[in-house]
Amino acid sequence: FRVLTLLGMSRMFLQRRQLRAAVVASRICRRLLSADSNAYDLIVIGGGSGGLACAKEAAGLGARVVVLDYVAPSVQGSAWGLGGTCVNVGCIPKKLMHHAALLGEGMQDSRSYGWKVPREKPDFDWSQLITAVQSHIKSLNWGHRVQLKDKNVTYLNAKGRLLDHGSVAATDKKGKVTELMGSNIVVATGGRPRVPDIPGAWDNCITSDDLFMLKQSPGKTLVVGASYVALECAGFLTGLGFDTSLLIRSVPLRGFDEDMARLIVRNMERHGTQVHHNSSPMQVHRLDNRRLNVFWQHTKRKETEEVALNTWSAAMSVDVCWF
Repeated sequence: FRVLTLLGMSRMFLQRRQLRAAVVASRICRRLLSADSNAYDLIVIGGGSGGLACAKEAAGLGARVVVLDYVAPSVQGSAWGLGGTCVNVGCIPKKLMHHAALLGEGMQDSRSYGWKVPREKPDFDWSQLITAVQSHIKSLNWGHRVQLKDKNVTYLNAKGRLLDHGSVAATDKKGKVTELMGSNIVVATGGRPRVPDIPGAWDNCITSDDLFMLKQSPGKTLVVGASYVALECAGFLTGLGFDTSLLIRSVPLRGFDEDMARLIVRNMERHGTQVHHNSSPMQVHRLDNRRLNVFWQHTKRKETEEVALNTWSAAMSVDVCWF
């Protein structure tokens, strides 16, 4: 009985090995036939966290994969490399900015713990911070490209557009269009900040996409919006010592716990951020090379206010990046 059982198990193991060998041979033949073509098992549109994870996992299972990633320049011409919002204009630079702000606050608190810190306020170099942040981001961009290469994933710096259920038009920055064919297509595009449709906004404001690449110090800044992106930007700008105001049209952090949202806004006000509730921007004028004049209206009282500042950052809501 044991001999028969072992023979049966050996035959099953042999059958599985033969089946696996047949699958591998099929994949090799398919790759040889399509090696010089634009046919793929999987086309991924979007090189952010989701798109890259999907592409690498599929490649690890033996699929022939291509990733399309293209960043249309922002209002002020900002663009970035592979990795998506989180790496380039989201989580990573935001955390570095917050860390810089916390280091500044920590220097003042350290006196209570025995550190002999000068009483005068230390100088802060915005350009040095931006250089350090962008250097770190570029290292991550390169790391993502290396990972794709190690996984044998094709990377194209091109914008994808669906042609039908099995083909995609890839347009590079020079305008050259290449048609790709795929058995499967994954859309993993991200979002971009929306610029308000008011006079002077497109010519004079920046978005959160531009803030992390801003070469000049932002100076006195008005942040328009109440999403977590807006609150985070206003928070670290205040922490870095800039005169920062926040314009909230309705409720902060819509969709989040309301008690926590109110607590966060009150905490920001205690730390020095000037918050204007129930306010919507109306227009913005440039006074000179470094100053802007912004008008806004209280949505309930219908009163109009204005302020002169250096930078206006729009972080209102997100428009989906279609392809």
